[in-house]
Amino acid sequence: MSDEMDATLPEADEADEVEAGSTAGLYAAVPAQPGELTESQLEALLFVAERPLLRSEIATLAGVDRETVDARIGDLQVSLAERGIKLVDSGERVELATATEAGALIARYVGADAPKLSTPSLETLAIVAYRQPCTRATIERIRGVDSDYTLRTLLHRRLVVELGRSEAPGRPILFGTGFDFLERFGLTSLEQLPPLDAPIAERLFVDPDDDRRATALAGDGAPTVGGGGVDGS
Repeated sequence: MSDEMDATLPEADEADEVEAGSTAGLYAAVPAQPGELTESQLEALLFVAERPLLRSEIATLAGVDRETVDARIGDLQVSLAERGIKLVDSGERVELATATEAGALIARYVGADAPKLSTPSLETLAIVAYRQPCTRATIERIRGVDSDYTLRTLLHRRLVVELGRSEAPGRPILFGTGFDFLERFGLTSLEQLPPLDAPIAERLFVDPDDDRRATALAGDGAPTVGGGGVDGS
């Protein structure tokens, strides 16, 4: 893994266009039915999909515009609000996932609970979740220890994903969280991350430019990732 430095993630729309472009050929030969995308059709499509789908992919498949896709996604989220299946929305990508309250029952069915996360893994995961996109250098500066093994473990479990590379010298890898992170901790979006206690926010956002963001995330008596709010078990 290359030496890593702090940097910012390229524009989200630009990254999405690259990924969407890489899959465009897969759908070029699929005959679309212009203007047709019902809530039921969207639910069925997400049900059979083996991975999160890009909103742009759904629009191409259905032969509709982006606004129609966004509207149907919103409708489906409302319809599934009290159901055992939820729609997980991570910006450009969407998928179906089981409801958090069914987790224990499903775990008994499959025969095992999810693997436990160690304290170093929880600490690293918290940094990535709140600081993303971030480099390994950022993580190690905050933790004060080498984090290569911990990062590789989280990548293997798909709780952390590579988001791309920074434009900084050396082009270090940028890390963030993926759908498995949202599913594991019962979240439908990163906006549901709990607010941080002030001392932890100060430690997590050690850069001067992050002072305002640290203040915004801090909350009196609020739970913290790995500290009781988002359970790492």
